[in-house]
Amino acid sequence: MHPWIGAGPEDRRNLLDELSLESIDQLFARLPEAIRIDRLDLPPAQDETALRRAFFDLGLNNTTAARTPSFLGAGVYNHIRPTAVDAVLSRAEFFTSYTPYQPEISQGTLQALFEFQTLMTRLSGMEVSNASLYDGATALVEAALFAYRVLRTKRSRVVLAETVHPIYRSVLDAYAEPTGLEIVTVPAGPDGRLDGEALAAAITGDTCCVAVQSPNFLGVVEDLGAVSQAAHGVGALAVHVVTEALSMALLKAGGHFEFDVVCGEAQSFGVAPGYGGPHLGFFTCREKTVRQMPGRLCGETVDSEGDRAFCLTLSTREQHIRRAKATSNICTNQGLMALASTVWLEAIGGAGLRRLAQDNLSRAHELARRLVDEDTGWRLAFPDSPFFNEFLIRGPIGGPEAARKAEQAGVLAGIPVARWNDRWPDGLLIAVTEHNSSADLDALVNALRMAS
Repeated sequence: MHPWIGAGPEDRRNLLDELSLESIDQLFARLPEAIRIDRLDLPPAQDETALRRAFFDLGLNNTTAARTPSFLGAGVYNHIRPTAVDAVLSRAEFFTSYTPYQPEISQGTLQALFEFQTLMTRLSGMEVSNASLYDGATALVEAALFAYRVLRTKRSRVVLAETVHPIYRSVLDAYAEPTGLEIVTVPAGPDGRLDGEALAAAITGDTCCVAVQSPNFLGVVEDLGAVSQAAHGVGALAVHVVTEALSMALLKAGGHFEFDVVCGEAQSFGVAPGYGGPHLGFFTCREKTVRQMPGRLCGETVDSEGDRAFCLTLSTREQHIRRAKATSNICTNQGLMALASTVWLEAIGGAGLRRLAQDNLSRAHELARRLVDEDTGWRLAFPDSPFFNEFLIRGPIGGPEAARKAEQAGVLAGIPVARWNDRWPDGLLIAVTEHNSSADLDALVNALRMAS
């Protein structure tokens, strides 16, 4: 942190003179008096060392996954982050760079984005990837608008699984109304999976896409093959939404089931959980529809001397020029976070990624087994449905009360899901990653037993 030097009396006087004002009060005179504050009751000024210590002490009041056993998930997951990630991100060539419009001075950034695209296509089983979006929610929105454009705006119905992340759904609703899209929700069946009969009834000839999340918000792995067939049966596009990107290292993504789009959130790949962000959206599709893909695309070429080089093949500059006719409103994206994911994936490697996914799977299933076998009073909400590293449990008390009591015992036990949808079981959504040690599992089992 560099010392910040504020404006002194002479600086303020010069600013007021430039504006032909006599006082600061005149500067703010147009603000309603009811919202103005005479003065802030601030503590005395401190030197930098004392201020650092004060803020550090304030930070200790936060409850963090680094200091508390945490089983929070629901779209944000705590995974290992090799030191190499921050080391590369902190380099000024990347940290201070903007959109690489000039390829001759942006080869490092362009190559990193090209490699990110390559990695995402391999994981998703698709043919083309863009160079990232803002987050998983906007990725879903872009997928719906993408399908609407691909089918030449002749279809306006978006069939959406109820078990898509509720926040993603709310963002989609905000975009759908002004664009004329109709959102039709398909509920989950008693096994936590998309209800096949309800899905068939919802899909009509006016459907532009069918979007399903897998593993879904309740942790259950969906039957992607059945969803793909149902969508393509009426000529609609199939969209696979992913919130836990690590699942693609173990479970086949939509690209292996003929999906037209695989998109979502890649925060799990090298982006630390934060208080609201940042996140990293990704979007992959088939090459035949690449012209309707949102965001930017980095491509490989050769320079004037025949050497390998990189450039923006489909650039966001098109968005600025075409305005309302642009493919997307996505301009600046999460390039730095895409770099973090690239470094993270390449540092761990393919075999390491699969081992990490298997570790998550085994730890989650171990905890699920213990909750049932050790007579804690808690059980799986969907005992016969497959899950990856996240699952929903039910018990003798509701999810909010259980989460509150567990937190009092020093454990962040999970996310109560009933707050999002009163048709879902009133339980806790628990995520288990490689960060959860055996001691953490013991702490959660004991906390839930005591909460009952």
